[in-house]
Amino acid sequence: MCELLGMSANTPTDLCFSFRGFSARGGRTGEHRDGWGCAFYLGDRLLRVRDPEPAAESPLADVFRKIPIRSKLALSHIRKATQGTIDRRNCHPFSQRLGDREWVFAHNGHIDFDLLRDRCPLGRYQPQGETDSEHLFCWILDRLTHLTEPQPEQVLPILRDLSDRFPSPSIVNFLLGDGRYLYAHCSTALAWVTRRYPFTRASLIDEDHAIDFSGCTSPSDVVSIIATRPLTQDEVWTVLKPGDLLVLAEGEVVAPSATHPIAIAS
Repeated sequence: MCELLGMSANTPTDLCFSFRGFSARGGRTGEHRDGWGCAFYLGDRLLRVRDPEPAAESPLADVFRKIPIRSKLALSHIRKATQGTIDRRNCHPFSQRLGDREWVFAHNGHIDFDLLRDRCPLGRYQPQGETDSEHLFCWILDRLTHLTEPQPEQVLPILRDLSDRFPSPSIVNFLLGDGRYLYAHCSTALAWVTRRYPFTRASLIDEDHAIDFSGCTSPSDVVSIIATRPLTQDEVWTVLKPGDLLVLAEGEVVAPSATHPIAIAS
């Protein structure tokens, strides 16, 4: 299936280091060869790029590995197609406007389409592609249309409802963002790490590459990274359990759920 990557920070931060390891899973160290995408909030504007080429081989992805695009909230996705053809329309993240904000969504998993249409009929928001993932995104936004500025306490009950609507064997790992909050729902696999002062060195699992964050940060910086699987081998990542929801803002967890940390050995 697909893999997810998200970032929440209290100061504009680039995603180059994490995306370098993450994109390697898109055809080199992983089987997710059916496209990729990134979305960055630049103030109130959303920059979104999607490409049906394997992320590990894409010249466009190489731009995002090397050129720092600084954002306080970013999402990325590498795709292994289960529903929908391999083309740009079906690459994540998806985006739609709700009120004054662009919302973005990326999904890792699979839902039977007949079950999805039955339990999540659509209204105002309609998919542009063919995936169960985009249908699910549109349904979430339909549930929020009556709100001018949705807050976590209004969004979370809708996201929790997904666990009841789609129990196993459906798989519904996803990231949802509105420029302020990053929502993460775990069905089978998600892990996160928060980096803050005193910053240390981190080494990627999928590439022979490391960085000393103490040399490129200030003491007040806080950055949280969430991914399907840990991206580094010398940091302590917290693994979410099935059914867990997490909300991050400005790099901090603002709505935690039950979690258990694991240390990834160097």
